[in-house]
Amino acid sequence: MGACGYRSSTSWRIRGWSPPWRSRPRPPGGTASFVWDHLRWERPVRDVADPWISLAAVATATEAIRFGPMVTPLARRRPLKVARETVTLDGLGSGRLVLGVGLGDDRFGREFASTGECTDPRGRARMLDESLDVLAAAWSGEPVHHHGEHYRIDGVEIRPLPHRREGIPVWVAGSAGRRKPLQRAARHQGYVPVNIEHPDQLAESVAAIDDLRGRPDEPYDVAVGLPVSSDPRRFASAGATWWLTELDPTSVTPDLVRGVIRDGPRSD
Repeated sequence: MGACGYRSSTSWRIRGWSPPWRSRPRPPGGTASFVWDHLRWERPVRDVADPWISLAAVATATEAIRFGPMVTPLARRRPLKVARETVTLDGLGSGRLVLGVGLGDDRFGREFASTGECTDPRGRARMLDESLDVLAAAWSGEPVHHHGEHYRIDGVEIRPLPHRREGIPVWVAGSAGRRKPLQRAARHQGYVPVNIEHPDQLAESVAAIDDLRGRPDEPYDVAVGLPVSSDPRRFASAGATWWLTELDPTSVTPDLVRGVIRDGPRSD
C-alpha cells in the first residue's frame, strides 16, 4: 500500500502507577493491537483494509495480545450483526476481544453524510445506547426481543456465547467532562477519552466515572491516545491504564509500526 488507511494503534497496559485518590485494582500488564473503524478517509489515504476482517487475522495470528476496534461507531452498524461478529472474533481469540464504541464523527471523510447515515450527534447517541442494549441482550445467548426507537428484533438468538463468562468488555469513547458520555462509560468496562490535552482533564473525568460507577473495587480501564514520542506517566498518574500509541494514517509505514512494537513503551 502507499498511504496506508489501515490505522493501527499498538497499545500497552501502563504498569506501576496508581493515583493516591483511587484504590481500585488494575488488571495485569499487557499489549494490544487496536484499529480504527472508518468507511472513508480523506486523501492521501486511499488503500484501506476492512478493520473487522483485519481483526480476524490478528485473532488467529496471535496468542496473548488483546485486540479490537477502537472505536466502532455503532450508529452506522446493525447491532445484531455486530453481536455475531464480536462473539466470532472473541471465540477466534479465545476471549481477547475488546469492543471500543463511540458516536463517530463526520470529520473523518464525511462518511455519515456521504452514505445517508445520521449526522446528528444526539441522534447517534440514542442509537449508540440502544445498540448497546441490543448487544447485551444478544450476548446473553437468549432470544432477543427488542422494540426500540431505531431497532426492532423479534426472537433472534445469537450463539455461541462470548468466550468469557463475564462477557466482552466494552470501552466507550467520549469527550472529557461531558456528563452523558461519562455516564455511558460508567455503565461499561472502560473509557476512551476524546480530545484530551492535559492530565488534569483526564483526572476529572476518571473521578467522575468512579463516582458514577460506585464500585471502586472492580477493575476498570482508561485508554488514552498519545503520540509515539509521548511520556504516558503523567496520564497514568491521572488514571490512565492503557496507552494507545497514535500512528498518523497519512504517513505511517510498516517499518514505523515494527519499530514501535520492538521498542515498546517508555520505561525511563
